[in-house]
Amino acid sequence: MRKSPLEKGWIVFTLVAILIVIGTVGYMTLSNVSFIDGLYMTIITISTVGYREVADLSPAGKIFTICIILSGLGIVSYSLLEAVSFLIDGGVKRIFRRKAMEKQIARMVDHIIVCGAGQTGSSVIEQFALTKTQFIVVEHQETRATELAEAGVPVICGDATNEDILIQAGISQAKGLVSCLENDAHNVYTILTARGLNPKLYIVARSIEKGSAEKLKRAGADKTISPNEIGGIRMAYLMLKPHVMSFLDIVNRFDDELLELGEVTVEAEAELSGLMIRDAGIPQRTGLIIIAIRNPGEKLRFNPGPNEQLSPESSMLVLGKSDKIEMLRAMASNKKKE
Repeated sequence: MRKSPLEKGWIVFTLVAILIVIGTVGYMTLSNVSFIDGLYMTIITISTVGYREVADLSPAGKIFTICIILSGLGIVSYSLLEAVSFLIDGGVKRIFRRKAMEKQIARMVDHIIVCGAGQTGSSVIEQFALTKTQFIVVEHQETRATELAEAGVPVICGDATNEDILIQAGISQAKGLVSCLENDAHNVYTILTARGLNPKLYIVARSIEKGSAEKLKRAGADKTISPNEIGGIRMAYLMLKPHVMSFLDIVNRFDDELLELGEVTVEAEAELSGLMIRDAGIPQRTGLIIIAIRNPGEKLRFNPGPNEQLSPESSMLVLGKSDKIEMLRAMASNKKKE
């Protein structure tokens, strides 16, 4: 296992201390000098300053001095190599990585900001990474932020409630923000700050305490999620309706590929605009399942029939693989052929 810089520092310190003890005792024995004189001779030998010895050295003492000098040079060489290695592998690498990440963040548009990389935030990050969603993380714990950076995740180490940090995360160009900090007060403050910086931002927040969802919405959150409540409901369903939950697990992970629920909007001049679902041939062309449809100004209607019309600006809720959902988005935006 690779040692940390602190552990390596202790190794050097221990080696130097052992060498000083051995040198002091050796000079006291071989040259019959006092403890202070033995310590003095050891220090000037290790440091190679070249001061005059306090006592004449016998042949054995000279050989002992040579061994002390070589040992000291070895420890110094080891220390220098570790210092250079730390600068190259640690400090310099971190500088280049930070500069590259700053450039990457500056180029981001329509990304999502994830505030907090705890248990909930880590799950969000994992899903965004799986779906290749463009995102950036704001995490206040330096150790956790370093872990994410080393894993290649765009991250800013700072307080998400700080306006400057959100600006640094490109909030003015972002399309969404997920606030999953450790308590509701921090989530509320982050939402208020984010909403002030970008009124059009779509915000999803984690609610922790019972009854905090309404406070988060009043602060500016579009949607709130309670992991505790969702976990409790899922556990109850696993006990009461295990087959239903097994089906949902299959839907989420089918044939080792992630299935997604996607929303696709039909543009006014697209080839799908005005067609009946049966004429559009969406399941045949994409393999997607149309779960629901919503026309402008209407409520969501589940299990639409083949005679449902895809009006301009209508939205479809579909289930399938992410690449197929993107294919449908292209179909819903491509203009009709003249």
